[in-house]
Amino acid sequence: MWRVGAKLVVGATLLGGGAAGVNIFTSDDISTAFNICTLVPLRLLRDSLTAATIAFDYGYSLWGLKEGSIEWSKAKHEVHNRCALRLQELCFRNGGIYIKLGQHIGQLEYVVPQEYVHIMRTSMLKRCPFSSYDQVCKVLTRELGGLPEEIFEEFDPVPLASASLAQVHAARTHDGKKVAVKVQHTHLTDTATADIATVTLIVNALNWCFPEFDYRWLVDEIRESSPKELDFLFEARNSEKCLENFKRLSPHIADYIYVPKVYWDLSTSKVLTMEYMDAAEITDLIAIQRLGIQLYDVSKLVSQAFAEMIFRHGFVHCDPHAANMMVRPLPCGGKNLFGQKKPQLILLDHGLYKNLDFVTRVNYASLWKALIFADVNGIKENSVKLGAGEDLYALFAGILTMRPWNRVIDPSVDHLVLEGSDTDRSELQMYASHYFTQISELLRRLPRVILLMLKTNDCLRAVNHVLLQGSSLETYLIIGRVSSKAVSEAKIISSNCSILSGLSLWLEQMLLEARLFSMRIALWLLQIQKTLYYRTTKEI
Repeated sequence: MWRVGAKLVVGATLLGGGAAGVNIFTSDDISTAFNICTLVPLRLLRDSLTAATIAFDYGYSLWGLKEGSIEWSKAKHEVHNRCALRLQELCFRNGGIYIKLGQHIGQLEYVVPQEYVHIMRTSMLKRCPFSSYDQVCKVLTRELGGLPEEIFEEFDPVPLASASLAQVHAARTHDGKKVAVKVQHTHLTDTATADIATVTLIVNALNWCFPEFDYRWLVDEIRESSPKELDFLFEARNSEKCLENFKRLSPHIADYIYVPKVYWDLSTSKVLTMEYMDAAEITDLIAIQRLGIQLYDVSKLVSQAFAEMIFRHGFVHCDPHAANMMVRPLPCGGKNLFGQKKPQLILLDHGLYKNLDFVTRVNYASLWKALIFADVNGIKENSVKLGAGEDLYALFAGILTMRPWNRVIDPSVDHLVLEGSDTDRSELQMYASHYFTQISELLRRLPRVILLMLKTNDCLRAVNHVLLQGSSLETYLIIGRVSSKAVSEAKIISSNCSILSGLSLWLEQMLLEARLFSMRIALWLLQIQKTLYYRTTKEI
């Protein structure tokens, strides 16, 4: 095990040093190249030492223990915790792209041990490093031509929040509008290339030492998406396109979705000035309830919004974690049947979007339709079309739903519902651990756009878990309805518009509505049953 660690340290550092030297002699910008080349060896050495320490810790801690025994399980839990903390420390020390990588890991419930998911998820969204006010001033001067107090009437030097790539400051324009100014961290311009290079090298080295550890797809995704996320004008255009899609393709919920207005004259690729949003974070349950909004209604709206984006728009916000969504009462008023205010969902951080081409979108919608209705043939057919293969379609279905195969094909109406209990969590952990090798192979096969859909799916599941302490049948009814509508629309587009085909599609839609209605009745009965059980238990 020490030999493997030494190979990682020496090989990665030499390779990084060689790449650094080549970069200096081939780059047009010598100062930037030199800065990168001084960072690459240091970061590679830090990465390699961390990876070697983790590899040694696993080998030493589990040496001689019988797999599956109580001692082995206890030791494995402890080493998972230690190594997750080491990885967390590495991400914080390197910052930038590494924070982004840590956030990705925090969403991979079906791939990495729960200890890593918990530590990364609880730290990477809330403890990102801050740039100093002097650094912020330098960015604003370079990008907008003046100091904050010159560009704005008011500018709060204390940031509202900081993320992996930027931090946000409250400000007020000279015409009195309150705005949020997103300022990119200064070091990212010079370190992004180095970060991607070092992460690529270390993941490739780990794959060389441990062939079953293949996360090269994750590095490929970061390499492709990072330049887009670092261009705030690209993010601004995405936000406007997102809102336009709802108005054009989903007008029935367009009023319930909002994105902050962009002030283009105060925005560049490194600075984004937006409308200030006075709203509650999506997982701040107390704040949402104080606004007079039901958590159940928020969960439904989140499910509806992303189902529309995925299955009908084909233009998907792929980073919907808790810090990127807010809630406020619907500005035009409106209340639900019980008199509570209706929510409006505010989407933030539009840097990471993916386009689903027509065929992929229809196949993915068809797969979810089959999952909702426990259609075994439909699940297999569309999983194979998306790249899972004849041998791993059941595993793909399990990852999408976080349920074992016997539950996926269970005909009961609530077969996909997750209660958020300890039993559910331990079942999922066992499932991921038992099928680790097959999961790695599946992720290697799937198109990267589907991998981003899996990440999006996991982010939404985490938000719903906070809102509802699990998932709800209503969520799956929404997914079933929207995915089925997308499939029907695709059939209309591809049909020859004959009377017979039109009649067939109409009949199919009527049967679908009848089935959804019966599921809704079942949902209503289940809710009554749970309410009666709760009251009876409380009285006892």
